[in-house]
Amino acid sequence: MEKIKIPTATAKRLPLYYRYLIILNEAGKDKVSSTELSEAVQVDSASIRRDFSYFGALGKRGYGYDVKNLLSFFKKILNQDTLTNVALVGVGNLGHALLNYNFKRSNNIRISCAFDIDPKITGKILSGVPVYGMSELKQQLSDQQITIAILTVPSTTAQQTADDMVEAGIRGIMNFTPIRLSAPSGIRVQNVDLATELQTLIYFLDADKPK
Repeated sequence: MEKIKIPTATAKRLPLYYRYLIILNEAGKDKVSSTELSEAVQVDSASIRRDFSYFGALGKRGYGYDVKNLLSFFKKILNQDTLTNVALVGVGNLGHALLNYNFKRSNNIRISCAFDIDPKITGKILSGVPVYGMSELKQQLSDQQITIAILTVPSTTAQQTADDMVEAGIRGIMNFTPIRLSAPSGIRVQNVDLATELQTLIYFLDADKPK
């Protein structure tokens, strides 16, 4: 399928649409309107119609969207038929939680290896995932041809670890550390700052309070 260039905000919403379409399909629903989708995924209907417009005519005015056709379309767009193996670098408290979770509700993402410096867990299998020592990072990432990694190491080692991962062929990093990483052109870093997200939520809740 030809790659379609879409805004980042639209790309982030596509998995939301896909997950809800799965629910509708399993419930035996044949069609859905942008208004129904809007209420379910909490995205305004105008944005949904605009998001879908990037991919051509996906629905008919007055009819809505065919659930099975839309589900099949987004399955291809999101490469749901292709399994993507990712690495977890840093198996502390957050790392352990991610290993236990391991994208169990996803058909196409799996943490397939993990790395840490703790000799108590390296060389073992945790939640079905082998844990290697950091000295094996470059070799294993290269041998397993993994291009995406989740980074949950301490801040003091984050940049050096990211540099090592890039040398081993990593092209995408989900960064859970508070450090803003420097990365070469062509390497995509997605920062996940839980504290900032919570502070933003608190701000909006306070702003919504009656004056």
